[in-house]
Amino acid sequence: MTPCKLSAIPARKSTKGTAMRALVLASFAVISLSACGGQSGLHDLSSGTDGPDEFSVLPTAPLFIPQNLSVLPQPTPGGTNPTDPNPKGDAIAALGGRPSAAFAGGIPSGDAALVAYAARNGTAADIRRTLANEDAAFRASRSRFGGFNLFGGDRYFKAYANQALDAYAALTQFRNLGVTTPTAPPPQ
Repeated sequence: MTPCKLSAIPARKSTKGTAMRALVLASFAVISLSACGGQSGLHDLSSGTDGPDEFSVLPTAPLFIPQNLSVLPQPTPGGTNPTDPNPKGDAIAALGGRPSAAFAGGIPSGDAALVAYAARNGTAADIRRTLANEDAAFRASRSRFGGFNLFGGDRYFKAYANQALDAYAALTQFRNLGVTTPTAPPPQ
């Protein structure tokens, strides 16, 4: 048997040109992938599709047969139906309240004095729109590069980080003042 000779393949030498090409390709890949992320806005919960909205479907109460079929309620076109969902009434009942309690303008009669005191200095009808505009301006002022966000992260918590409440520091502060506080789970 004759010994087999392996020919050595010379290793490729790295040059500045190939390193530069690799750097350019890597940069192009990073920029291309970051463009695919899409920025949907602050806490955008919309699905972005034209399909049905699963949160707009409400289950109805089960149908029932009245005990006396000769005394049926009059139909109320455009009105309510006993099988229609009543989320506010269901929530009140779940919390131990009476859904049939008298409401004055959507406010339970027992809370009318509280609402009147809270509104003693007047209320703004367009408060939601005003707050949304002020919030958008605040977040824009906290952003370093305006609407540009290279990695597509959520900027909400970063913008409001200095306004966040440290629950355990507040708990300690109130306990040191002698205020009765509920128990709290240990910090994680």
